[in-house]
Amino acid sequence: MPPTLELRAKQTLALTPRLQQSVRLLQLSSLEFQQELRNALDTNPFLEYDESQTDDNALGADNGNSMSDSTSSPAADNAAETPLAPENGMESESSADAASRDDSMSDYSSDPFGRSASRNHGDGEGSDPADWVRIEPSLHETLHDSLRLYQLNERDRAVAQLIIEALDDDGYLRQELSELANVVPIEPPLHEDELNIALRLVQSLDRPGLGARNLSECLTLQLQALDEETPGRAVALEIVGHHLERLARREQAELQKKIGCSADDLRIACALVRRLDPKPGESYGQSEDNYVVPDVIVRPVKKQWVVTINPAVLPRARIHRMYAELFAQSAGASRSPLAQQLQEARWLIRNAQQRFTTIQRVAECIVSHQKAFFDYGEIALKPLVLRDVADELGLHESTISRATGNKYMSTPRGIFEFKHFFPRELSTESGGTCSAAAVRALLKEMISKENSNDPLSDVSLAKMLADQGVIVARRTVAKYRHLMKVPPAELRRQA
Repeated sequence: MPPTLELRAKQTLALTPRLQQSVRLLQLSSLEFQQELRNALDTNPFLEYDESQTDDNALGADNGNSMSDSTSSPAADNAAETPLAPENGMESESSADAASRDDSMSDYSSDPFGRSASRNHGDGEGSDPADWVRIEPSLHETLHDSLRLYQLNERDRAVAQLIIEALDDDGYLRQELSELANVVPIEPPLHEDELNIALRLVQSLDRPGLGARNLSECLTLQLQALDEETPGRAVALEIVGHHLERLARREQAELQKKIGCSADDLRIACALVRRLDPKPGESYGQSEDNYVVPDVIVRPVKKQWVVTINPAVLPRARIHRMYAELFAQSAGASRSPLAQQLQEARWLIRNAQQRFTTIQRVAECIVSHQKAFFDYGEIALKPLVLRDVADELGLHESTISRATGNKYMSTPRGIFEFKHFFPRELSTESGGTCSAAAVRALLKEMISKENSNDPLSDVSLAKMLADQGVIVARRTVAKYRHLMKVPPAELRRQA
C-alpha cells in the first residue's frame, strides 16, 4: 500500500509545570526542601531571604502589619497572572533598632573560643550552627595524638606514623609489612623487625584490637587486654586463635571436644567472645547523620492534641518587590526570559505554602485516628491505611503517600515518621483486629520480663501471644524481633 497521511485527535492527561513542582516539593523531606529553597534563592533573582518574617507569617500569609498591602504598585501586580499574596512581608527593622539590639547583645557576641556568636554576620543570615557542632576525632587523628606522647627518634616516629596511615576505617592493617617498607624512601631501608616493633606500639596506643591484621588477631588483642582472672579468658583465647570457624558454625560439641573443656566453660568463653568488638575502628569519628528535623509538632493543649508546623522548617523567602516592580515597568517584560523566572518564583512560594498545608492536614488526621497512641503509648496504636486518610481529606492516595514519606512528627513520646502511624492490621482470635505495632510492643514487654538465664524462644513468644488472643506464626515473631533488633534466645542467655 502507498504511504498515507492521517490526522487523529485524542485527549491525554498531562501535569502542568506548576503541578509537577507541587508534587515534587510535597515528597521532599524537610532537609531536602530547605536545600531546594536555598538553591532557588541562589539562582532566582526575584527571590530574597526574608529574615524579618516571624514564625506566624513565614509562609507569606497576609496580615494587618504588612507594609506591602498599601505600598505595592499596580505595575508590580500586573507583572504576573495572579496577585502577589505570598510576597507580603514586614518591613525590616530600622538601623537604630538593630544597633540598639546589637549593643544589648554585646555581652554574648563571642564565646571563650573566639568564635562569633552574634545573630547577624552582616549578610542577613543567622550564625552557622556548624560552629557549635562537636566534631569527633577520626581514628588516625586519635592515634597520631597518642603517638605524640611518646619520646621517639625521628625514624621510629616516621615508621609508626606510616603504620597508622595504613590502617583502614575498621582499624585493621590490611597491607603486608613488606609492602609498607617500600612506601616511604627511608635510608637505611626499613627492616621487618622495625615494622613489627612499630606495629606493636600502634596496637598499644588506644583501644585494644587496633592495628590487627585479621579478625583472629583483633579478638586476641582484646582478650589479652582483659584481666587474667576473667572467667573464660583462657578458653576464649584458644577459640579465637584456632577455632573461629567452628564458633561461627555453632559447632559446640566439636569445640568442646577439640579444646577439652566443660560445657559451662565453653558457654562462658563463647559469651565472652561475642562481647568483643570485631571492628574497633568504627567507633572513631562517627558522623552523627542520623538526626531528623520534625515537620510537625504535636503537643497537648487543654486535654487536646494540637498539631502545628515546626517553625524551623518554614521557608524564609519572598518575592523581591523592587525587582518585580522594575521588571513590570520595563518594555517587553512579558517576552523577556526573566518573566519565566518571576513566574517560577511565584509558583515556588505558593507550592511551598500548599506543601505545608497538606502536611498539616495529614498530620491532624493521623493524630485524630491515633489519639489512643498519644494517650497510652505504642500498645494502643490502631491499624490505619493510606486510603482511610485519603477518603477523609478528599485527596488521592498517592498524595497521602507523598505527604507521609520522609516526614516526621515530634511528640511527647518521641519523634516518629508519619509511616509509623500506619501499622499493618492483624486479626485476633475473637474476630477483632490489632496493629502490628501493638504486637511488637507486646513482644518487647514479654522479652523485657523474661528470665535472662532461660530466655523465651520465638515459639514460646508466639504461644504467649496466642494466649492473649493474637494469632501470629513463629516466623512472624522472628521478623518482628529482628525489626526490634533483639537477638535470638540463645544470644540473650546470660552466662
